[in-house]
Amino acid sequence: MKTLFQSPVPRKISGYLLLCLALSTCMALAKPLAGTTPLNWEGDIALRLINAADAFLLEKIRETTGKRRARADMPSRETLKALIGFRDNVRVQNPRIWKGEIIEHNQDYTVRSFRVASFGNVAVEGLLLEPPQTKATTIYIPDPDSYATCTRPQVLAAHGHRVFIPVLVDRATRHRKITNREFLYRSGFELGWHLIACEVQKALSIIDACGGKDAGVGICGDGEGGLIALYSAALDERVSRAWVIGHFGPRERIWEEPAYRNVFGILNHFGDAEIARLVSPRPLFIDPDPAPRVVVPPGTGGKPGKTPDFTRDEVIAEAARAGLKPGGISDFTRQDIDPGGGKPLPTAELAGMRNRAFDEIDRHNQGLLAKSAAARRHYFSGLDHSSVEKFKTTIEPYRERFASDVIGRFDDKIVAANPRSRLIEETEDLRYYEVVLDVFGGQNGLFTYGILVVPKNIRPGEKRPVVVCQHGLEGRPQSTIGQKDHHYYKAFTTTLAQRGFVTFAPQNLYIFGDRFRTLQFKANAIGRTLFSLMVPQHQQLTDWLGSLHFTDPQRIGFYGLSYGGKSAMRIPPLVSNYCLSICSADFNEWVWKNASTHSNYSYVWTGEYEIFEWNLGGTFNYAEMAALIAPRPFMVERGHFDGVAPDQTVAHEYAKVRHLYAARLGIGDKTQIEWFVGPHTINSRETFDFLHRHLDWPAP
Repeated sequence: MKTLFQSPVPRKISGYLLLCLALSTCMALAKPLAGTTPLNWEGDIALRLINAADAFLLEKIRETTGKRRARADMPSRETLKALIGFRDNVRVQNPRIWKGEIIEHNQDYTVRSFRVASFGNVAVEGLLLEPPQTKATTIYIPDPDSYATCTRPQVLAAHGHRVFIPVLVDRATRHRKITNREFLYRSGFELGWHLIACEVQKALSIIDACGGKDAGVGICGDGEGGLIALYSAALDERVSRAWVIGHFGPRERIWEEPAYRNVFGILNHFGDAEIARLVSPRPLFIDPDPAPRVVVPPGTGGKPGKTPDFTRDEVIAEAARAGLKPGGISDFTRQDIDPGGGKPLPTAELAGMRNRAFDEIDRHNQGLLAKSAAARRHYFSGLDHSSVEKFKTTIEPYRERFASDVIGRFDDKIVAANPRSRLIEETEDLRYYEVVLDVFGGQNGLFTYGILVVPKNIRPGEKRPVVVCQHGLEGRPQSTIGQKDHHYYKAFTTTLAQRGFVTFAPQNLYIFGDRFRTLQFKANAIGRTLFSLMVPQHQQLTDWLGSLHFTDPQRIGFYGLSYGGKSAMRIPPLVSNYCLSICSADFNEWVWKNASTHSNYSYVWTGEYEIFEWNLGGTFNYAEMAALIAPRPFMVERGHFDGVAPDQTVAHEYAKVRHLYAARLGIGDKTQIEWFVGPHTINSRETFDFLHRHLDWPAP
């Protein structure tokens, strides 16, 4: 395919005529599509789009912070529990404290290991310091990086505290270069069970074992342990007092922190001050001493991030919002204690404890994965399959939950499209236009961009069907039209246009590596995702495409490859303008793909650290997302040698879709899967037939 710029020029043409020809060609190519204004943007529009999305999300974080701080009401414990997946009914009832042999003994206290059953087959274990006479009981949770060097627990024990020192999951890298904390966060997040909830449950199990409400147990923590101590005190009123060291501060840049600090929607309800208010009126002491500095650099396979290094003024300001003053150790113990005193803890058993802490949570998460299909069946028990019409009515509440709770939705109104375009290429039978449409207004407005391909043989008054052709990870619209050597797309945007469809190749947000992946964490902080931006982009796009005089708004289909296949499962359910959807090179047992730590196909091992979505395990796998598309036509395109997943898991999940369409709704002709001998690619055979059939356009 040649552009006009590539057309041959006679060798003997004069310089003046050559200049005139070049200018006239440029003018022809710059000509906009009828009904649009000229597009004169320069530079990389994809990068401009990522920058716009970034600015939009940062503005939304600022707005959310302002609204939260202006609220007079206090968010509830139940809200915080839901955000981290904390469950009151999972802990072992009436657990006992198992004590090991004495490891160390001095005049002030003895040291031994302890273990307490917590939930499922998960226990909390660590070291127990016991003085000759106990004046108080305290849980001290060190940061994982400072367990072997912390000395505060020993000082507390020397002053009469029985001190439990539980072991947290550490930041070592057992699997590739992904820290153990992020590794367990990934599968748990997909299953609606945050690592924070796991470790809070462990701390509270110690209180259960100590006698519960009347035990008068205090809790302390530094660094990561400070986070667990703060959440534990906020969620359980049996905690008599709390001391948070090196963690407290403003969380508005939580997206810069390591992945395992990511809590979906946290900033809508809580900063550290709001969590601290849940502790009141019990004593809470905020210690601004620094915690260990943690930095996850780019290129490790995990999310780049760092623990914040709050200034003393920032800590004081956040504490003041909670009605607190930073307190000292003497306030906590009611005695003058030198925090620098005390011997280091014995470490002989530490490695074994850390390994068990990791393995037990991993096994627990895999158990949740095994139960997730039953959880989704229960979640979807409100569907009525007795007729297509009743199904359409009863699926709507699920679509609403998908939009609000899983994808996340902005309240902003979509503005007038203000379409701008320019002709960028022309062949004998096709015209290619770059198109930009506004989506959200304001200073940091969001837009959508892509390439429109229009067949030249459209007759006056004729209405053509449209296929939106979506690229995959790190792709561009140009990747799908044949301008770049992306063989797995097979220029399907162009090929379908040559078959008579109007086609459009949008630029979606999954490009530029860490730049777009960071957007996911910014969005997550306020209960949104990348698709919270892409859904309104496609709503605007399909509204505009349907308004063109040569298109039929009732016949707009979606066809996406790879990450575009992910889009095919999430965008058409929420954009009713799409009359069908084709998922290519992506469809599989998605929850398993994200949460399994037994399969080499799983994302827990890879650098796609943004891919995990909160609690899909209990709500929407791909079969359930396909149900949100039904009764519209839906198709899967699957190469036998596609490394996304093995055939059997694709078949397993698609069987549920087939059962819904064919057995329950009696519309089996509206769904199809194509198996072909090939890799991760567009195959362009049965999918093209599917488009011709369901978009009612004759095949050539």
